[in-house]
Amino acid sequence: MDVMLALALQGGQMCGVLLLAPLLLGFTRRLKARLLRRRGPPLLQPYRDLLKLVRKQVVLADNASWLFRGAPYVIFAATWVAAALVPTFAIGLTFSWIGDMIAVIALLGTARFLLALAGMDVGTSFGGIGSSREMLFASLAEPAMIMIVFTVALVAGSTQLSFVASFMHDNVSLRVSLGLAVAALAIVALAENARIPVDNPATHLELTMVHEAMVLEYGGRHLAMIELAAALKLLLYVSLVACIFSALGSGRHRQRRRGLRHRGGALPGQARRRRLFHGAVRDLDRQDARVSGAAVSGGGADARATRYLAAVRVAELLAWTGMPSTWRTCWPVGWCW
Repeated sequence: MDVMLALALQGGQMCGVLLLAPLLLGFTRRLKARLLRRRGPPLLQPYRDLLKLVRKQVVLADNASWLFRGAPYVIFAATWVAAALVPTFAIGLTFSWIGDMIAVIALLGTARFLLALAGMDVGTSFGGIGSSREMLFASLAEPAMIMIVFTVALVAGSTQLSFVASFMHDNVSLRVSLGLAVAALAIVALAENARIPVDNPATHLELTMVHEAMVLEYGGRHLAMIELAAALKLLLYVSLVACIFSALGSGRHRQRRRGLRHRGGALPGQARRRRLFHGAVRDLDRQDARVSGAAVSGGGADARATRYLAAVRVAELLAWTGMPSTWRTCWPVGWCW
């Protein structure tokens, strides 16, 4: 029963990324149109476009080889597997042990290589220009992606995506190297997904055509496979940024809370925190009254130091009760002086 449930979860992950990829593409198109003060297409328009392409008849050139016919299916399969290896919805799935970042890069490189070969197979000038430009961008993007992988692997101690996501979520605080890595990953994602300023997927000018030039001779279900693979690649990079870098900086806070749980049991609820807070205020009021009496009798600097120590103890108590950080820092200082 457990094995069946694990396989069902893995299948749900693969089907989920396949179904959500066109929706993400529609969201990006709608957002781009709104930024240009336009209405934009509906969110479900990519699904309609794919359905229309599947229903169309495939038209092939006379000199198209078997590589031109079979490349779309291999490109789609490689991109789908790479997107499914990224822990988009859950970590620790059945096949998460093969979800390695280097394997993801290899699958994407295989899909890119086949797409470039398919663009040059027919022999058109547009296909050759697009393939050469794609390989130029790949020679710049792939080394950067490898450096990002090594940076994350040196921090987490592994290149396995589920382990890296869990480690980054629980243990890692803000670091300069990881900040540079997420910035580099954003630039690589723009280049890999043919986005501005590297490419423009909405253009058909020969000076700016990269991805569109390679798929210009495709149509029907072949073009549907390539378009769906492009949507899956976009979802892959968004999921990669989200699962690795979304919780960056929160690991130290989780470690502190986990240590408090081990030392003092479970963290108190909202009512318990409120009672502890009011109790701390009453204790500080009593301490303030004693310190004020000492100051009247000539305590001076000693009274101020005693008052400061009392405020620090209350701040520590507020930190244990889980109060907001602004309360823990500003409120006791105001009482101190």
